[in-house]
This record gives sequence, structure tokens and C-alpha cells, in this order.
Amino acid sequence: MARASATTGIPRIVTDVVASASGSELRSDPVEPRTGGPAGNARLTAWTGLLLLAGFLVECFTLLSLRAMLSLHILVGAILIPLVLLKTATTGWRILRYYTGAASYRTAGPPPLLLRMLGPLVVLTGLAVLGSGLALVPLGDSSYDEIVTVAGQRIDPLTIHKICFVLWLVATGAHVLARTVPAMQLTVVRRKRRTVPGAAARAAVVAVTLAASAVTGVIVTDLPSDWSHAHYFDDR
Repeated sequence: MARASATTGIPRIVTDVVASASGSELRSDPVEPRTGGPAGNARLTAWTGLLLLAGFLVECFTLLSLRAMLSLHILVGAILIPLVLLKTATTGWRILRYYTGAASYRTAGPPPLLLRMLGPLVVLTGLAVLGSGLALVPLGDSSYDEIVTVAGQRIDPLTIHKICFVLWLVATGAHVLARTVPAMQLTVVRRKRRTVPGAAARAAVVAVTLAASAVTGVIVTDLPSDWSHAHYFDDR
């Protein structure tokens, strides 16, 4: 059972998340030479997260008029794939270093328990919604072909994409609420200004990832597909 705060009676598992989300308790990550260690990893993860947030907001905006903005919807979804992979890699590296006993990462400590539980859901649903959406592009009209029937409901590739999106929206919405302020403090606001080695390398990683995103967007939008035909929206 989670211990409660002595002053409020609220379980510690909840107060830890609130303190982290509000930015009142920003984790003090050790700084190492060359790469920056945990502090450098935190900054790279934060920048990647903010870029992902901007992209996902644009992606959600296209849902307001998907028929008019379908090409943009597909383009942004493709662009987000390398960014999602980068954020998965940076968080995965931190987890690996922590659980393999790296001293600096053990000193930094793990994030609050609830966020540790939420993290895998954010990664899996993010990859699922992007992967299922990417699969729809070459499928075209086949996206409406029934795969299976569950409780009398037809399940087709498009339905799977919609389910993945709803699951992602719930998981990522909670993640954004908990992580946006700390990410802003590490990148834009810089409440605690200190020199962290490896800034040029981190900028290069982000630049290469954005270049890969641009290439991915071009490749995906050039794939042969019938999704641009208006009759799909008229009939469905």
C-alpha cells in the first residue's frame, strides 16, 4: 500500500506525480563529461517530447476536417515516426542504464511510480497508432475489408487504427499533463541554468531525426493509394 503524505493524507504515489508535473520537484540529474550523462539524456528526451507534442497537436487538428486535410494527416503521421523512435530510444537507454546499475543513473533515480507504469503504454499505443495508420496508406479500399467480427461488430484495419488512436489519446493525454512543465523547464525555461556537455551532439541527433522525418514523409505520401479519392468519405 502506498504511504500517505503526513500533511495531506494523499498517497505518496499521487503527490510524487503532482510534484513532478507541476515542476516543483525537478529531478537533479548528474552531469557527465562528453555526453552529459543523465542530464544530457533528460534534455534530449525533453526536446524530442516537445517536438512530438507539436506534431501530435497538428495531427489531432486534421481530424476536425479529415476529408479536406487527409494528405496533411498522412504526412504528419509519417513525419512523427522517427521522432517516436528517438524518444523510445532515449527513454529506453535511461531505463537500461538504471536497471543495469550505472552509478549516475542510479543517483538520478527513477521517475514517479505512476509515470513508470504509464510509460510503456504511451510507447506501445504511440507505435500502434502510427503503425496502423501507416498500414492504411497502401491498403486503400482494403482498409474496409472485415478481418473479424467481435460481439457483432465488424473489425477492419480502419477500425483497428481508430481503437489504437483512442487508447493512445488516453495514455498520451495523461503523459502530456505530467511531463510538459518539466520538459519546458529543461529546454525553454531553464529554471536551473547549468552547462551540460554534449549539446552539439544532441542538436545533431535531433537534426538527423528531423531529416529522417522529412524523408519518411516524402516516401509515405508517394506510396500508391486510393485514400485521396473523395468517394470513400461520401460512402463511409
